[in-house]
Amino acid sequence: MHFLEIQQSFIDHIKEPSSTLPSGTDARRMKVYRELFFNNVDGFISSAFPVLKTLYSDEDWLALVQTFFVTHHCQTPIFIEIAQEFLAFVQSEYEFQPNDPVFMLELAHYEYMELVVAVAKENPQHKPIKGGIAEFPICLADTAKVLQYSFDVQHISEEYCPEEPSSSPQFFCLYRDGDDEVIFLQLTPLSAQVLGFLSQYEAVTLDDVNSWLAGIYTDMDKTMLTQGAKQLLEDLASKGVIQQFVPN
Repeated sequence: MHFLEIQQSFIDHIKEPSSTLPSGTDARRMKVYRELFFNNVDGFISSAFPVLKTLYSDEDWLALVQTFFVTHHCQTPIFIEIAQEFLAFVQSEYEFQPNDPVFMLELAHYEYMELVVAVAKENPQHKPIKGGIAEFPICLADTAKVLQYSFDVQHISEEYCPEEPSSSPQFFCLYRDGDDEVIFLQLTPLSAQVLGFLSQYEAVTLDDVNSWLAGIYTDMDKTMLTQGAKQLLEDLASKGVIQQFVPN
């Protein structure tokens, strides 16, 4: 057999033991290989989605990971990217089962974003803000993400599994603080809008933010709006969510 054919038969049997054994191998050795590969993948996914895992029995969780292992074509062996592949799998390929929680997609996305924030590289052009917020261009830190969900995913656990979405959208910010801890911050709709605006640009000024807000909230008092935006951005800057942008 051509080498690529042997390699493919090796992969096929690792993913699905009922397929034909690769030439020159035996079932016992292939079982060792398969358990090694599967246990690694299961370990990666279990570490990335710990809350989601607790909502399944051991048998059901292994069945879910097994389905991913057999049916999804991963493009990478890198840990965080395997978590991303699993998220893509449940979002677009997986056929939902009666035992899957209704918030499965949102919880999986939330847990994946916690991982993204935890490993995000700091941008050398982003610096802590020292001084007034209006003195220089500002930006959303690369170690912060603005999120919106229908369920209050931050509270989900074995003891709390909502069956219906919240009455209004839930807005969050996940960010990494100075101690490299991932912090959850619940946002008001206005705060989420401001951070969403910043996320669209490399950098903006406080005047840019105020002009944008004045165009959105035409009925609000302009002075109150600008004072509120300044206070919000200063508070977020103290947390490291908002940073100074320093051009190269």
